[in-house]
Amino acid sequence: MPKKIWIVGLGPGDYGALSARTLELMQRLPVFLRTERHPAVAELAGRGVAFFSFDDLYEGSLTFEQVYTTMVDRLLALDEAEIVYAVPGHPLVAETSVQMLLARARDLAVDTEILPAPSCLEAVCQVLGLDLARGIVILDGLEIRAIPLAPHLGCLILQVYSPLVASEVKLALMEVYPDTHPVRLVRAAGVPGGERVVQIPLYEIDRQKWLDHLTTVYVPPYPAAVPATRRMWQPSRRLGTSLAELADVMATLRGPGGCPWDREQTHASLRRYLIEETYEVIEAIDAGEPHKLKEELGDLLLQIVFHAQLAQEEGTFTLEEVIHGIIAKMQHRHPHVFGDLSLNTSQEVLARWDDFKKAENGDRALMDLPPGLPALLKAQKVQEKAARVGFDWPDAAGPWKKVREEARELQAAVAGGRSEDVQDELGDYLFAVVNVGRHLGVDVEATLSLAVDKFRRRFAFIEEQAARNGKALGELSLEEMDAWWEQAKIGES
Repeated sequence: MPKKIWIVGLGPGDYGALSARTLELMQRLPVFLRTERHPAVAELAGRGVAFFSFDDLYEGSLTFEQVYTTMVDRLLALDEAEIVYAVPGHPLVAETSVQMLLARARDLAVDTEILPAPSCLEAVCQVLGLDLARGIVILDGLEIRAIPLAPHLGCLILQVYSPLVASEVKLALMEVYPDTHPVRLVRAAGVPGGERVVQIPLYEIDRQKWLDHLTTVYVPPYPAAVPATRRMWQPSRRLGTSLAELADVMATLRGPGGCPWDREQTHASLRRYLIEETYEVIEAIDAGEPHKLKEELGDLLLQIVFHAQLAQEEGTFTLEEVIHGIIAKMQHRHPHVFGDLSLNTSQEVLARWDDFKKAENGDRALMDLPPGLPALLKAQKVQEKAARVGFDWPDAAGPWKKVREEARELQAAVAGGRSEDVQDELGDYLFAVVNVGRHLGVDVEATLSLAVDKFRRRFAFIEEQAARNGKALGELSLEEMDAWWEQAKIGES
């Protein structure tokens, strides 16, 4: 058990904010970082400071309380006489692990001393021009529901470091504030050359892909004077669960006294949001996060209701007609469920489904597909459609042979030097690989997406190691990058 623990702050991000005393201790004593995801850490590593970080705990624990408890247990179990525990910002500002460590250290008679540093609050307030003395609520994004919101005051929310945390923050805020209430996101306040400030509607908080450990959300006070014609959100009222009530909400947003942004939208302007919400649903499915999937399905459903409301205003169709149409289509295409037809396998169902679609769409070809589909998904769907009418190999041996054949033709095209031939043969090769995946029962689109994510994780590890060693990526040799790549692979196993 250590005899003394120095608890030091790393400041908001700029290495120059560290005190001479802090630097002297970190160069002399064993250093333990709550997280090395801090701009000053690369500079410390470059100046010879060796350290151990607790970042691995964030991935292996179910709750942040477990993370912080394990950190404190490990710190107090060390044999060194003196150690340094370093945290971002000021040790006494929004640092749960420090509070837990101080309490445990008192019980065990372990000496502690705090060396302060500027917190992110000072830097954020300087960037936004805020005065803390005028009343601002400070919340931890990881415990957003622990303290009641006070909308008449400004609110700073710390540690909004990922879309998942941002989603929880958004949902909590939307129980009190309007969806379109303007908020400001501040990243890397106090870090020269790294500051970023954007103002967005509240509902877009979790759509920002650049959120990281240096991100803070500022929610301005909600004005007390609201036009009487506007229907305010009442968190205490019983929330509805029917589609009709959701349609009523959308009609209110589009109606007199509703939301200016919603009233300006058209089918065309909403197109990008429909695409975004669809991909966010897919992302939630791939992540295996039911809570996130529930939220994203709601966002996607809202887009459908939005388009139906626009159509009703134009006099073309209504939401009720949309619902009636899909119910009628499902019943018509499932006579084995709602009628007397007998279909016993999924293959029979798919074949029958294609027959229905062909009958409903007249002479449209079997190969008709939405033009906006991603290429891999389009290739797999084309192959599936052809297989349903018998144009397919009986097993995976045929597709494997075709892959080898296309690989030889691609190599010949490369040797020939004509870019048109290379592009043509590469396309054939990729199409053949998709066919192998189909025969193996693999979703090729999702599989490639997982492979891309895996590459990004491993390359991010190379970037982190380069920063820890004070090197730019362009200065690394291929051998160095390969070595760290292998370390990343081992870390995933």
